[in-house]
Amino acid sequence: MKILIVEDQPRLAQLLKQGLAERAYTVSCADSCRAARDALCDAAYDLIILDLGLPDGDGLDLLREWRRNGFKEPVLILSARDSVQDRVRGLDLGADDYLPKPFSFEELLARVRSQLRRQSEVKDTVIEYRGIRLDLLNQTAHLHGQPVDLTRREFALLEIFMQNPGRILARTLISEKIWASNYDVDTNLLDVYMSRLRAKLEKSQDKAFFKTVRGVGYQLL
Repeated sequence: MKILIVEDQPRLAQLLKQGLAERAYTVSCADSCRAARDALCDAAYDLIILDLGLPDGDGLDLLREWRRNGFKEPVLILSARDSVQDRVRGLDLGADDYLPKPFSFEELLARVRSQLRRQSEVKDTVIEYRGIRLDLLNQTAHLHGQPVDLTRREFALLEIFMQNPGRILARTLISEKIWASNYDVDTNLLDVYMSRLRAKLEKSQDKAFFKTVRGVGYQLL
């Protein structure tokens, strides 16, 4: 499981990283809003631990931005803002949990386990978006009720976008998910698969399903 810690206090970030790593989690750290945005463009995470007082912005604004852009992964706020109003606002903006500082590391671990367990339990076996229907168990795809013949790789590629509608996905992230390795972003292999997928889904559509974000990756509109 991969966890991103967004925390600008180096000592606390290091303690959290070390403690979580000792429990077999893969952990990365970001110390600002900008670094957090870059981290999410470069890799996929199963959980975000988010501080609110960041040097270049408010963590709540960052959370609002993520949710607006279709980022659905669980977010655990870890903040010194501990009033009831602060907690309510954080949860209303899309946080999945809120733990005020100071905190017990064992309680943090319990909350991390709870979020990751809940995330694994709620994954749907059927995903639908804009007339596309993916059956993950039977590995079938339909567009407005009509079957779409996809290769295994094309199906896996479409699944990534269907799990993240509206979110701009970096080329490196897509490649990591599809090929289980970080392919050179200069290769045209991903572009070939995207071209095939577009041809199969967009040939009878008035509006495109995908947008190419130059220098970054792709987005399911």
